[in-house]
Amino acid sequence: MIGISIPLGQIQLQSTSIMRSDSWLGVELRHFLALEAVAREGSFGRAANALGYTQSAVSQQVATLERIVGHRLVDRPGGPKPVSLTDAGRLLLTHADAITARVAAAQADLIALSEGQAGPLRVGVYQSVGQRILPEVMRRFLDGWPQVRVTLTESADDEELLGLVERGELDLTFADLPLTDGPFDSIELMRDPYVLAVPADSPLANRDTPPTLREVAGLDLIGQKHCRTLKHVETSFRRPLHFVFMSDHNQTVQAMVATGVGNALVPQLTMNPEDETTRLLELPKVPPRRISIAWHRDRYRAPAAQAFAETAQEVCAELELELQPVAA
Repeated sequence: MIGISIPLGQIQLQSTSIMRSDSWLGVELRHFLALEAVAREGSFGRAANALGYTQSAVSQQVATLERIVGHRLVDRPGGPKPVSLTDAGRLLLTHADAITARVAAAQADLIALSEGQAGPLRVGVYQSVGQRILPEVMRRFLDGWPQVRVTLTESADDEELLGLVERGELDLTFADLPLTDGPFDSIELMRDPYVLAVPADSPLANRDTPPTLREVAGLDLIGQKHCRTLKHVETSFRRPLHFVFMSDHNQTVQAMVATGVGNALVPQLTMNPEDETTRLLELPKVPPRRISIAWHRDRYRAPAAQAFAETAQEVCAELELELQPVAA
């Protein structure tokens, strides 16, 4: 019998503890607001006026809170004397202040989210955009939208990024025009001219005129492996181009040019114009790469996404004007 009585007592104590904990589930935010107003105003009548309630409603909310927590929270001296909080009331009020502050913060966050001022913004990028365009876009955008959390996904293949937009895994992506088939809308950001990157000591680097398309077609060329616009560029030439090396890494492409592996047919933004081991030659008859930012046309585009696209437009318009003319 003795062995049985101990666990039964334990079970009874645990049950009582659970029941007391559950009773607190009846606490509501309005109870805390009423307690805070009474403490601040010193009377139930003034607290009611401050909250826009009747005095009886405030009294009832405080009484309900006292019943739930099992403590007297307010001293009610009666007459003209002001009411005041008990020790238990002051202790509870410290927690109530934190709770009401968190609720106010949550309300502000939800308002900001609904207005597109907070929450995640998922953006796809590829290397040349990430290196030459994105840093300034991010700086300006985050200055104006500090609550938005931008997450970036980089890929050498903008077709992959457009697929992520189609599946709802990205909100926006940088991409070359024309876009692949799909439910996309876009805005053109800038035109990035194609250049021929040659070794600094190449005879082509010392000419006064740019190489002709026929001359370019006769060279050993280096290109970017996943650049869709290169396929469109190739149509400008009347003969097949001979690529000896393909890479998606811009620095690798330029380094291979410098060592004499070949000459790179690439968009200007992919090359470092300060690299003294290579020269960038103008190709006026080759169509430029057209950089855009794209989104899913059938999905809601939050104000933050629209603002990001507009910021990208501004930055790219300035960058296009600042592109240094390459050698003729």
